[in-house]
Amino acid sequence: MILLDTNLLTRMTRSRDPLSGVTRAAIHTLLGRGERLIVVPQNFYEFWAVATRAAGAPPGGRNGLGMTPAQAANWLRFFQRRFTLLPDRDELCSRWQALVEAHGETGFRAHDVRLVAAMQSYGITRLLTFNAADFRGLPVTILDPTSA
Repeated sequence: MILLDTNLLTRMTRSRDPLSGVTRAAIHTLLGRGERLIVVPQNFYEFWAVATRAAGAPPGGRNGLGMTPAQAANWLRFFQRRFTLLPDRDELCSRWQALVEAHGETGFRAHDVRLVAAMQSYGITRLLTFNAADFRGLPVTILDPTSA
């Protein structure tokens, strides 16, 4: 099993993103190898927040995708058809807290640690992401989509 980082989901929806093709090719390759690609509820929360935020860079936009709620909902349905959505397990909070305390995590990085905690609750060790630095020092094997 391989967990998909949310940045792959957002790139799949933006054909003009220079990494959209790389994202789609990596996913296609992994699925072709019989890999089980996983998403968790946090991926959907993060995707929704980015997808429905105003598009463009600040000050006018807020680095979002500018989708309507209906458009974002359609993408969530697509992701559910394409990937395996695993529900949060009861031990997620305690695993997350143990990780943030053990690694001294602060700020926004706590969101990335929560993905790792979700992975641990299912015994998933691999994460496909463009943002390897966000997970540096955490107990996870990073897969780069450019070399999948």
